[in-house]
This record gives sequence, structure tokens and C-alpha cells, in this order.
Amino acid sequence: MAERLTAARVLLPTGLSGPAVVEVEGGWITAVAPAEGAGVLDRTLAPGFVDLQVNGLEDVDVADVEREGWQVLDQRLLAGGVTTWCPTLVTAPLDAYPARLAAIEAAASRPEGAWPRIAGAHLEGPFLGGRPGAHPVHLLRPLDLDWLAALPPIVRLVTLAPELDEAPEAVRLLRERGVVVSLGHTAATADQVARCVDVGATLVTHLFNGMPPLHHRDPGVATAALLDDRLITCVIGDGIHVAPAAVALVLRCKGPGRAALVSDAIAWRSLAHAGTAIVLVDGAARLEDGTLAGSAITLDAAVRTAVAGGVGLADALAAASTTPAAALGLTDRGVIEPGRRADLVALGPDLAVESTWVAGRKVHG
Repeated sequence: MAERLTAARVLLPTGLSGPAVVEVEGGWITAVAPAEGAGVLDRTLAPGFVDLQVNGLEDVDVADVEREGWQVLDQRLLAGGVTTWCPTLVTAPLDAYPARLAAIEAAASRPEGAWPRIAGAHLEGPFLGGRPGAHPVHLLRPLDLDWLAALPPIVRLVTLAPELDEAPEAVRLLRERGVVVSLGHTAATADQVARCVDVGATLVTHLFNGMPPLHHRDPGVATAALLDDRLITCVIGDGIHVAPAAVALVLRCKGPGRAALVSDAIAWRSLAHAGTAIVLVDGAARLEDGTLAGSAITLDAAVRTAVAGGVGLADALAAASTTPAAALGLTDRGVIEPGRRADLVALGPDLAVESTWVAGRKVHG
């Protein structure tokens, strides 16, 4: 039986429209049509959010999570409107990754149910460069092409630094295996970035964080990220790593479909992140020396941050759903139109998440 979801505002490929009704049947969107009458709910219906970078949430770290911990992560993500995500592993010894990736693969292989889909693992390290941020420097490594070639299929996204020896070769190798490559934690020159983009790098990991600041006489990775239309630029939306006005600057500069909001959330209640003690200070997770280590948000907060910075609601919602889905090559979701998965999120007038659906099943709210 088809279900009819009404909303005063619905994010369509052409922008916000409404009032409208979205018909869902068998886990898929079957129709979108104008809605009339007093029964239309005062809410905004958008594609379910897609978070490319989640290291953990509160007290659960994806690098060390038991079976019950995945269920905790599921519920916290769904409460934030996230219906697809990439569990993200930070820099660690190479021999630590197989077990962690196996755990992510097992979680991703669960039967369809009341949990957000895992698109694949995101490896943020250990092949990073001159701006390691909170990553333990002693564990950073030169690129290892043989190790990358042996990665299991669960790996969907890899962040690496363009200035490393053999970086273009690594990008080419990963792209041939269907892995999305993002450039980050880097002090690369614009030329080094361009060489990696030329062979298939398509993302930039958390613009402005983990890289030198934008400089008018030294156009490095930040300038390249903003100007190269081949790159989708990710930006942390907690309002602390990047000020709301700067988030708005990124989305306005990149234009539709070329900027993605991420949470970069970590398990800030845990005792350590990548082996280093962390503390929450004014809403941001930091190392003991004050270095930013990640956020304490889910992606719904990133949408509110973008809107507070001056981004139009349609653009902010698309940056949290349509663009990251496209970045991963997920053509079955991220857009509200017939034939797409009914992964949806409803937000109230205050942009707080009211309800979340995964494949047409209401799983939150």
C-alpha cells in the first residue's frame, strides 16, 4: 500500500516546492504531486542526509565498536536525519585496519532494516601530508601502492595528501578499483593538487581544516578546491571548524552540486581519539594542546549552521544529501523523484529533525 507524505516544502531537483505530497511504496518514491487542503504538515521534506565523514558519535568510536555499538550509532544518526554514511577510520598502524574494516563490512552487510545504510568505509589516513591536525604524526606513512591495491571492497573513500611521492599513481590505482579519492591533510601546491585531479581525485576533505589558510600570494589547496569545478569540496558544518559565514562562502563559490556538508563527528566522550586524550571545549572536541580533533554534531546541525551563515535552505539541504550521494556515485538516492529510494528526512520550521525514513520505513520520529 502506498503511503502519502505531505509537506509544506519539498526539496525537488529544481529546488524547494510545495505544498506537495510524496507517495512511497515498496521502499521507493512512486510519485510527487501538488498537495491541497488543511492536512498538509508544516514541515520541510528532503532526501535523507549522506555523511561522508563520521569517526564516531559521543561514546562510540567506529574504530573500536562492538555489535551493540552499531545500533547506538544507527539511532543517533537517524535522529540527525542521516540515512547513508561512511564510517571513517583515522590514522593507525597498517596492521590495525583489517579488523576494523571487517567490522564495518559486517555492519554494512546487515539485512535491510531500521538502520542507515553504510556506503563504505572512509580511510582518512595514514597517507597524509604536511597538515596532520589531530592525526598522530608518528603513524603517518609514505604511500604504499601494494597496500592500497589489496584494500577490501568495503573501502569506498580514501583521503590522501597530493604532495606525497607517487600520489598521482595512488589516485589512479584507487579510481581503477572504484574507490573515491579525496585530497586532505595536506600542504600541497596547486600544481600537486591538479596532478591528482587530472587522474581522478574528485573530493577535498574538510576545506580550510588540515591545510594552510587561503593566501592571496600562495594559491595552494584551498584556492584549488574553490576554483576547480572537477572537485566537490567538503566543509565541516559545526560552525567552529569553519565559521558559518565561511561555510556560506564555500557553498556560494562552488555553486550547486559542488560542495558537501560533513559532520567530521568523533566519539568525543571516549577517553582518546587516535590514541590521544580529547576534551570537549565550547562544543568542539580538542586535543589537550587545543588542536581541533573533530565535531560533536550530526549533519542536521550542519544544515542549520549553513542557513545561519546565509545559505538558502534548498542549497544547504542539497549539500547534506544530493551532493554527497552523487560524490559516492549513489544514483538511487539523494533526490526526491519517482524511482529513487525513499530515504527521507522531515524537518520542522526550526530545522530540527522530526522524522526520518529509510527505504520508506519510518525509523525515527
